[in-house]
Amino acid sequence: MRRIKLVVAYDGTRYCGWQVQPNGLSVQEVLNKALSDLFKTPVTTIGASRTDAGVHALGNVAVFDTEARMPAGRIAFALNTYLPEDIRIQGSEEVPLQFHPRFTETVKTYEYRILNRTFADPCRRLTSTFWYGKLDLEAMKKAAALLEGTHDFKSLATANPAVTDTVRTIYKTSLWKEDDMIRFQITGNGFLYNMVRIIVGTLMEIGKGTWPTEYMETLLEARDRTKAGPTARPEGLTLLWIRYPEWGF
Repeated sequence: MRRIKLVVAYDGTRYCGWQVQPNGLSVQEVLNKALSDLFKTPVTTIGASRTDAGVHALGNVAVFDTEARMPAGRIAFALNTYLPEDIRIQGSEEVPLQFHPRFTETVKTYEYRILNRTFADPCRRLTSTFWYGKLDLEAMKKAAALLEGTHDFKSLATANPAVTDTVRTIYKTSLWKEDDMIRFQITGNGFLYNMVRIIVGTLMEIGKGTWPTEYMETLLEARDRTKAGPTARPEGLTLLWIRYPEWGF
């Protein structure tokens, strides 16, 4: 038996999220079917990150087990011929059988895009969220920097009874503007449910002048979701990549 790791990119627009669920078509469901068709036997993947409906990815990770002899590096090429255009494998390799993409130490990077101009752009509506008003970028940058380090992010996540530990470490944040697009990147050892989108919603409120930059510190100490900003829309969010330092990739 071999375990194969896939790097999966997808446009999440038409999917109900990564994970297989009864209420709609998921990325994982499509990937499982494509693998099953390729190898002519049922295949089930294990994913690293359960992205939400409408969220995109350039570097999500999934693994599956197989007894097929196909060279690991060729699987990406073969599998892409079975997948729709909005899902593409970016690479495939064999990994140790004990490697688990979700229960292994990771470093994840997300990017959120805010289209900041007078009028919406229909050509970018599926990969960014739109805001027509002025945003104070310097205030947003300073507030984002306050997230770096190890903190309790209970105020910046949707409550999940299954999660009791809400402490996470953020290694780096970056926020800048290219023409009319604001780009926010955040790298950490893990993220809670809706955490990045709630952070962005809070940063936008700070950018609008609703709260001062220092409010981010108050928010972290409060451990109260009701004191944070709204959850930003999903289409602006992309999982850029997942790294596994322990395994060297």
